[in-house]
Amino acid sequence: MAHHYEQRLENDLNRIRERVATMGSLVQESLKNAVHALLTGNDKLASATILSDMPINRMMREIDALCHRFIAVHLPSAGHLRIISSVIRTNIELERIGDYAVTICRESVQLPNPPKGALASKVELMADEARRMLTQATEAFNQGNAEAARATMGMAAQIDRTFGTIFDELVHEQGDWELKDIMGLFVVFHRLERVAAQSKNICEETVFAVTGQTKAPKTYRVLFLDQDNSCLSQMAEAIARKNYPNSGKYSSAGRQAAEKINPALDEFLQQRGFDLGQMLPSNLDLAPPELADFHVIVSLQGPIMSYVPELPFHTVRLEWDLGSCPTGLPEAETQQRLEELYREIAANVQELMETLRGEEAN
Repeated sequence: MAHHYEQRLENDLNRIRERVATMGSLVQESLKNAVHALLTGNDKLASATILSDMPINRMMREIDALCHRFIAVHLPSAGHLRIISSVIRTNIELERIGDYAVTICRESVQLPNPPKGALASKVELMADEARRMLTQATEAFNQGNAEAARATMGMAAQIDRTFGTIFDELVHEQGDWELKDIMGLFVVFHRLERVAAQSKNICEETVFAVTGQTKAPKTYRVLFLDQDNSCLSQMAEAIARKNYPNSGKYSSAGRQAAEKINPALDEFLQQRGFDLGQMLPSNLDLAPPELADFHVIVSLQGPIMSYVPELPFHTVRLEWDLGSCPTGLPEAETQQRLEELYREIAANVQELMETLRGEEAN
């Protein structure tokens, strides 16, 4: 009797796996056709691809029903429950990728001409990267290969950087394209970037289904800026490092670096248990791809655009204009001003990190 039950459970689970594999193949084909239709101006293929999303949607609902029936009949626990939970989420992610392919097709039929030359090459580059990641993600999920899934996740960051670069080029190299067509191409690139994001989610579901490991909390990269990196930005970096060591990676820089850290700041922070060690002020000397690695850039003196004229697409800018560090004041007034700055910066850093990571940010 027990053997019969186990056999039935495995048969039902295999049926679900087969349907997910089939849906993954359909979604991959839909994305491939959408990109081909865009690059060749094949409106017939675009229309056929839009209609092919209907069977994908029906299959998504079928898989969802199979999963809920599996739970009701077998009351799964441990490994089996993890698998079904991951299938339900992966099912949604695949359906969304199918929707992205439809959007690409709808934009394709609106364009007067298909992309040519360098622009077509950019579409091909982005599409090839996104499709390769999707293929590897679905294969890892179907095979239950956690290592392959982990390896595939790393592709998302590169695709994100590619998207940021292409977006900047699209803005500056409009050529003869109308604004609405430029916006349509931006939508295409954005949907390809989202394919990579959903593929990463599928990889995370694979790791969870196989190992039980959940997605690790995100670590945010934050850059603090001021005029010379001798005081305010150094204080912000020190506070963030000490109070939120597991929530982020923090850096600071100045427009024109001073020769050394403000001595009054060094003494002030040491009295509060901070140690700046051998840190020296540094210049803001980062290439656009390096700046794009930061999730948040904060200016503590003046407008952020005076430091970074062209902010990366995925980077958030904040301005905490706090004035200047005390210089040439009596010691008591210097300490009072530093204390005021410390409290304000600490409150701002707390608000930022709790917004990014929640109340358990520290």
